[in-house]
Amino acid sequence: MKKLIYLLPVIIFMVSCDSRTYEEISDKTPVPDQVRYAVEVKPIVEANCIGCHAPGGSAAYEPLTNYNEVKTNIASILDRIQRPNGDPQKMPKGGSLSPTQIAIFIKWNTDGLIEN
Repeated sequence: MKKLIYLLPVIIFMVSCDSRTYEEISDKTPVPDQVRYAVEVKPIVEANCIGCHAPGGSAAYEPLTNYNEVKTNIASILDRIQRPNGDPQKMPKGGSLSPTQIAIFIKWNTDGLIEN
């Protein structure tokens, strides 16, 4: 009976585990042929960067509240979003953009930083 008491939590744990592959949890959104700030980049910035990069944000960082500010800082943005996890300079703080979101920034830069 004692063995059953010790074995039962292990069995429950093993049955309740969920195994998902990287492909199942990864962002499969395709990168558009031509990336534009207003359509693809701005929503990513608003969802992930404005908390710190806005006037009165949680820290004194360079603002990224409009096209010109993001365009002017694109080299720094690309550097910071591609740093490895654990790097204190990585953005966004405490997290990471998806590979697709990072690819959107890279392609936007390659496409010539199109606004609309």
